Amino acid sequence: MSNKPPGEPPPPAVQRLRLRYTKRGRLRFTSHRDIARVFERALRRAEVPMAYSAGFSPHPKVSWVGAAATGVASEAEYVEISLAVRTDPEQVRVSLDASLPDGIDLLEAVEAEAGTSLPDRVQASRWVIELGSVELADLERAVAAFCAADSVEVERMTKNGRRVFDTRSAVVSMTTAPGDDCAILHMVVQHVTPAVRPDDVLSGLRFVSDLVTPVPPSATRLAQGPLTAEGEVGDPLAPDRTAGATRQAAEAAEHQT
Repeated sequence: MSNKPPGEPPPPAVQRLRLRYTKRGRLRFTSHRDIARVFERALRRAEVPMAYSAGFSPHPKVSWVGAAATGVASEAEYVEISLAVRTDPEQVRVSLDASLPDGIDLLEAVEAEAGTSLPDRVQASRWVIELGSVELADLERAVAAFCAADSVEVERMTKNGRRVFDTRSAVVSMTTAPGDDCAILHMVVQHVTPAVRPDDVLSGLRFVSDLVTPVPPSATRLAQGPLTAEGEVGDPLAPDRTAGATRQAAEAAEHQT
């Protein structure tokens, strides 16, 4: 008896698009699994010509990259989709953005540079955390103690059980600033395994200095991408834009000849 599923195989992927989107407002409390479901429904409503996997239960080819944890907002989430028909990336962005709920805004869509991997470019995140009712001087003391430590271990339950891991080694830089009735923490954090999240760093700050946070902190990811030699977070889509501009210039020159 054949295990081959009935019907013709799905058409192959002919184009990959990389999308940058936000997670704002109340949607920051939405789990990644629910965000994925929302995206798949929006792709169907927008009639994006998705490529599908083969087999008995085909799924649209969607690859998520470095999704933010539940409870944090983000201005820089990334997903890659594969299409069965070549389509203008901006047309996909506009139609898909109109099908997504408020709080998920599709900021950019670019064609993927051939032979490249987006996860390989996403090495670090830049975060801002607002600490309500925290004195700036208290946060500054905690940051100084954290940065002076060789390691700052915290404990967290993961999908593989309770883990103890070092938060200090993942933090590239950490600075403070005053806010309205709050202290603000800026930091660049490398992507490591297990992932060091903003709440892990705050646990580390409490460990080294007994920092008290009277109200729940508000964390937002401002960027994620390659880690530069200067310790900054680069733009992971920049090489795709450059390749796209080169491709368009070559096509324009070909049409002129």
